[in-house]
Amino acid sequence: MRAREPDKQGFVVRDGVRVAYEVFGKGPRTLLLLPSWSIVHSRMWKAQVPYLARHMRVITIDGRGNGRSDRPPRADSYDDREFAADAIAVLDAEGVDRATVVSHSSGAYWHLIVAGEHPERVEGSVFIAPSLPLAPRHAGRDINFNAHHPDNEGWHKMNRHSWLADFRGFLEFFFGHCSPSRTRPKQIEDCIGWALETTPETLILTLEAPALSADKVKELCGRVKGPVLVIHGDEDSLVPLARGAACAEATGGKLVTLEGAGHGPYARDPVRVNLLLRDFVAPRPPIKRWPSRAHAQIKRALFISSQSASATRNATSPLPTSCVSCNPDLEIDWLAQSPVTKALEARGERIHPASALLASDLGSHRERSLGARSTLLPGVASHG
Repeated sequence: MRAREPDKQGFVVRDGVRVAYEVFGKGPRTLLLLPSWSIVHSRMWKAQVPYLARHMRVITIDGRGNGRSDRPPRADSYDDREFAADAIAVLDAEGVDRATVVSHSSGAYWHLIVAGEHPERVEGSVFIAPSLPLAPRHAGRDINFNAHHPDNEGWHKMNRHSWLADFRGFLEFFFGHCSPSRTRPKQIEDCIGWALETTPETLILTLEAPALSADKVKELCGRVKGPVLVIHGDEDSLVPLARGAACAEATGGKLVTLEGAGHGPYARDPVRVNLLLRDFVAPRPPIKRWPSRAHAQIKRALFISSQSASATRNATSPLPTSCVSCNPDLEIDWLAQSPVTKALEARGERIHPASALLASDLGSHRERSLGARSTLLPGVASHG
């Protein structure tokens, strides 16, 4: 069960290769979330889709080589232009004339092809940690991918022989460097699981495929039209921040540096990234009148309840005495699901409007850890 299920799933077929895509939400504006390297698939955007699909149509693609897409056995099938052509084919299949395009890391290559060679299809571009050769790599990363190294440590794992001998070992090393913090193992385990849906042989083909030259990259950067936003973490240990800065300069875009963020800020810092994406696609109107100081100081809390029998029983019981007696002016909103919401409404409690957007089985979602208890989160604005 996902936080947001797709409204539509489909395939496009090009030269016998099936490429899967999904559509979420609706609206006059479309956000196309491109695939990254075939080491992962479109679930990499799982922290963006539920929120952004409330504001616009969102389309994700499983890049060839992973997910529900085919794994063609030839290196030329993973040419940058093939990925770009897949993206255009998906837009055509959904009748989308123009979209805002978002890419991450290696996806910046096919993003450039789409934006530079098909500018009429692109309203705007967001590059997240673009790995374009516009600035040097991190020191010590120019490793011979095909060589036999005397050891299999560190970045020597970025090697075909290492992949074939210990693919999971490489994945643990590689994804461990995607975040500057090692205290978020769920994200790393997600990536490892997605990577294990493909094979080392397939990933080897992606690196053997023809790639855009540095000169072609610079040329395409100059052909990008429309607004451009580049998002890059200042602690990215895979792609230097200098590459993001160079991408912004070459495309005439704006660089937003996320302090303390690594290579996957959309996973570790989803709120910041989601707000940047939403405001880039559909900027909010300026605030005409700020709330008064008295209104701004209203004490509010969000009470989160899981969907379970015990939670329903708790919903019919009074709130903890300490909450009410110590905070008589506290306004409480409930974030819950049916049948909990029905019990709460029956006793006159305030239901947070986001409750209607929750998946039908949040309580049993394996990616949640709320369990069968309710948790008070003081200081959280109820309608922010």
